[in-house]
Amino acid sequence: MDLAVKSELVEQVRAFTEWVGAGRKLTQTGRITLADAKTLVPLLGTGDVLEQTIGDHVYRTRSSERLSYLMLVVECAKAARLVRKTGQRLVPVKKNQTLLDDPQKLWFALFTEFDKLGEAFLHGGFSESLLRREFAHGSRAALASLYGADGPVPIASLCMTVRSVVSAPYILDDLTEFQSEMLRSTNDRDTKETLEVLRRLGAVTLKNGSAELTELGRSGMRRILGEPEAGDPIYQVKITLLEIEGLPVWRRVLVPAAIPLDRLHVVIQAAMGWENYHLHYFLDGKTYYGEAEPELQYRDERKVRLDDLVKPGDRLEYNYDFGDSWDHEILIEEATVATSDGRYPRCIAGQAACPPEDVGGTGGYARLIQILGEPGHPEHQDVVGWLGLDDPGRFDPAHFSLEEANQRLTARR
Repeated sequence: MDLAVKSELVEQVRAFTEWVGAGRKLTQTGRITLADAKTLVPLLGTGDVLEQTIGDHVYRTRSSERLSYLMLVVECAKAARLVRKTGQRLVPVKKNQTLLDDPQKLWFALFTEFDKLGEAFLHGGFSESLLRREFAHGSRAALASLYGADGPVPIASLCMTVRSVVSAPYILDDLTEFQSEMLRSTNDRDTKETLEVLRRLGAVTLKNGSAELTELGRSGMRRILGEPEAGDPIYQVKITLLEIEGLPVWRRVLVPAAIPLDRLHVVIQAAMGWENYHLHYFLDGKTYYGEAEPELQYRDERKVRLDDLVKPGDRLEYNYDFGDSWDHEILIEEATVATSDGRYPRCIAGQAACPPEDVGGTGGYARLIQILGEPGHPEHQDVVGWLGLDDPGRFDPAHFSLEEANQRLTARR
């Protein structure tokens, strides 16, 4: 793959790193000095306004922190590990300076870290949006919507998608009409700002009120999602839910051999039919892998690929919901290669329904099936109500739909 990199932001990061040279002094709060900012804004062409005249008054920027695009360039250089802060100085990371000679590698480094950069350029303070707080989820949702589209996507539609994702963790029912409108306005403002930064990065084009991924942006999304290019290694994986009485619950899925474990977690959730409400971990027999939470002390699953751990014939353990403790066996059945017209990950076979969330583990699930099968059981109506069914026959433990499994895989990209 050899994609031309046309990125305003990449060029700004390269120029900034060269300006840092052997090192530059920072303010006591760890920011670029205002004197250096006055040099950098025109040098890099960030477009930040250093002073503004309104009527008879001239308003001058008193801190580089207020120069959002300059701050974005600085944070991008840090995210790509081209520079780092040490004491009151900004210094180069010498081992990574080779990135300056490879625009494509530098672009992928910036695109991969984009979901960590929201605070660098989005508004804080009184007008802070939920997107700024939930930037990783919101920005990824916007990119996923663009990636799943066959053409341009209206920006208004992307704003709605982002609002839905970033507001999900919060209870907003008690907001006044004014507060709701303010929240919508700030989120839409920051979504548009995020798309503008992605344009500067060269990941999207913006035209006629719509956004569309560039070829470079699509390639970046394939890498983030662990999707392969034609000819790349593919694993055929069988995921089996263990200790289930009666009909076994399993899925057979084609995934990139190089898929990161955090993406494999999403694939398992979608293929099986889980709702991703709870914590999880992978275990290769000696090391636990999971979310990078200090208290869990797991190895960061984002930094480990499936083919780092297993080859055809090997097994991996996956545990979901530490309360119900659903144990899954992941068997690598065989290796193949991606085709140009194939879609990955893809479910190709399966059996039986996924148990409901929070049912009480394998024992609770067996009891639920028993009660549903006995209309005269004293707890029958309670269980039907808990499942939210008007007809107990609507829950079929033997049900499996290949089409529905692949729809979930597509939706959870």
